[in-house]
Amino acid sequence: MSDLSAPSSVPFPRLRPWLLAVPVLLLIGYLVLMDNGAVSQTGDLLHELMHDGRHLLGVPCH
Repeated sequence: MSDLSAPSSVPFPRLRPWLLAVPVLLLIGYLVLMDNGAVSQTGDLLHELMHDGRHLLGVPCH
């Protein structure tokens, strides 16, 4: 017979990098894919980086 014990939980230190990385990646994804100038108007360099990122990923921006 097999052991039907409950699966062990994941310890918090192993989750911490994911808990920090996921919001940062979501923010970067928003800025590159959806911003269209609402946030990136703070500077021309940031706006151009986001614009080039959209072109790189094939997202329409014009």
